[in-house]
Formats: sequence, C-alpha cells, structure tokens
Amino acid sequence: MINYKTIIQEHSPEIEKFIEFFKQDLRKIRTGKASPALVEDILVSYYGQMMPIKQVAAISCPEARQILIQPWDKSMISAIDKAISQANMGVTPSTDNNGIRINLPSLTEEFRKNLVTQIGKEKEMAREEVRRWRDEILREVQVKFQAKEVTEDDKFKAKDEVQKLADGYNLKIDEVVEAKNREIMEI
Repeated sequence: MINYKTIIQEHSPEIEKFIEFFKQDLRKIRTGKASPALVEDILVSYYGQMMPIKQVAAISCPEARQILIQPWDKSMISAIDKAISQANMGVTPSTDNNGIRINLPSLTEEFRKNLVTQIGKEKEMAREEVRRWRDEILREVQVKFQAKEVTEDDKFKAKDEVQKLADGYNLKIDEVVEAKNREIMEI
C-alpha cells in the first residue's frame, strides 16, 4: 500500500516553487516606490550575449522614487540606457559618468486602479494553478485507489488534506496580493 502523504509530498515542491515565483513576479510590478526588481531582469546586450542588468551592474535605490544603475563596465552605460528605453517602462533614464538614474513619476489614480485590476487577474491565474495542482494530486490518488494501492479511507483523508493545503496556498496568494495592492494605493 502507498501512503497518500507520499503522493502529496512528491507534488508539494512544485506548488511551493510556483508560490515563490508568484511573489517574485509581483515584485516587478511598479508601485509608488522604486525597487531594483523593476529593472533587474531587463535584458541588455553584453559583448554579444543577452544578459539581465543585475548580472552586469549594481542596482540600488538611493531615494524613494529613484533607481541607480552602476555598470561594472562603464562602456555598458549606453547599452543599458537603450535596453531600459526599449522596455517601455514609461520612464526616461538619465545617464552620467557614474551610471544611469531612473526617476519614477508619481502614479496617477487611474494607473493605480489599472495595476490593482492587473494584479487581480494575476491572483486568479495563481489560484487556478493551485486548483490544477490539487486536482492533479486527487487524480493520482484516485488512480492508486483503483489499482488498490491506496485504501478508501486514505483516499478521503487525502481529499481533505489536499483541500486544506490548497486553502493555505490560496491564503498565501491573497496575503501577497493584498500587500501589493496596499503598496500600490499608498501615496
């Protein structure tokens, strides 16, 4: 007999990675405050290779609405400037000898509401992924039950436990989204 907990444990790392990815993905959505996450994954041409800015420069936020990018190779300043301009962030980078500064303008009320709507869509997609994960485990338990590898009691226990886990993951998603929405609506 196979223990249903083994099946759950086999699938848990997958959903944990997804939740972490979801959190990181939301960090890239612009709020009223500057964050290195807004630019760190923009690809820049570095001697013929496409690399994220975070691998060719130091990124910091010296002020609440400013991002400072300091390439380790000063000849990269123009390439990074071009990559940021092409990223359609709605900002104009300014360059000097030390690096690139991005001053983020204040968000309009309409733009904030659009961001909250976008995050709501992201939240629903994340919840769908949790449901897919839950259903996949329950299908596997059902197959094992039909093959007489899982008892009927374990099948029902698995259903309850997987639902509790899914509810917990959905709660984590809700908390992350709520925190991001507060951050966006903060003036």
